[in-house]
Amino acid sequence: MAPIGGKKAKKGILERLNSGEVVIGDGGFVFSLEKRGYVKAGPWTPEAAVEHPEAVRQLHREFLRAGSNVMQTFTFYASEDKLENRGNYVAEKISGQKVNEAACDIARQVADEGDALVAGGVSQTPSYLSCKSETEVKKVFQQQLEVFMKKNVDFLIAEYFEHVEEAVWAVEALKASGKPVAATMCCGFEPYHIRAIAEELAPERGFLPPASEKHGSWGSGLDMHTKPWIRARARKEYWENLRIASGRPYNPSMSKPDAWGVTKGTSMLMQQKEATTEQQLRELFEKQKYKSA
Repeated sequence: MAPIGGKKAKKGILERLNSGEVVIGDGGFVFSLEKRGYVKAGPWTPEAAVEHPEAVRQLHREFLRAGSNVMQTFTFYASEDKLENRGNYVAEKISGQKVNEAACDIARQVADEGDALVAGGVSQTPSYLSCKSETEVKKVFQQQLEVFMKKNVDFLIAEYFEHVEEAVWAVEALKASGKPVAATMCCGFEPYHIRAIAEELAPERGFLPPASEKHGSWGSGLDMHTKPWIRARARKEYWENLRIASGRPYNPSMSKPDAWGVTKGTSMLMQQKEATTEQQLRELFEKQKYKSA
């Protein structure tokens, strides 16, 4: 269990890692709070930090008592563009700033109940999926970063990115803070695929890793761990009809993509302020149908 006690000077994330400590973070807030009735499936946005702060606080506290050393702010999908996307009301009625501020305050309160750090988190954006420019996408991250700096989080996380390019833009925006930055990705690629894509982007941005390192440091404060995993982004019918695995490279649950088949610039992912229409939903469900061979 995380140590509980009075206030004292805390070691930062880099101090802990450099001293050999194992640092454990919390996570999974969106799905956990959705199961508890505080997050709406579909938008997956974190307005519960304002509307139901006691629920968010309780989940942080459960992670703390289970041994987490980091309280990550409940700011997944808390970018201004996501909060006003497809009929979402949060940006208009609450504002992105209030959601991010509340999430920071709750995380700090619980972190101070133990020896935990606070990490401010950003995630992939509708702006990037809608093919907006690097400047426009970075502005979205910078809006959240302003709150994180105001609330003095301990370090920053660029979380759950599906596109290497957007992850790089996020890290560059966050690095302006001078605080440590971590980045994670959600990809169905093997490590060498991620590395090949990243190395096309890396040289001009100072992220190129030494040639001798397979999965090591990426320099300039950016570390990239490239162990792959497959996102379960498919409907119930997909998993019900999944063929029995026959081993790599033909294991459908490990080596083959889940047939989602959409990416940056695809119409069903483009940002729009109006709610998703019935026709758009029908097209989406048709796209996700899986027929076993």
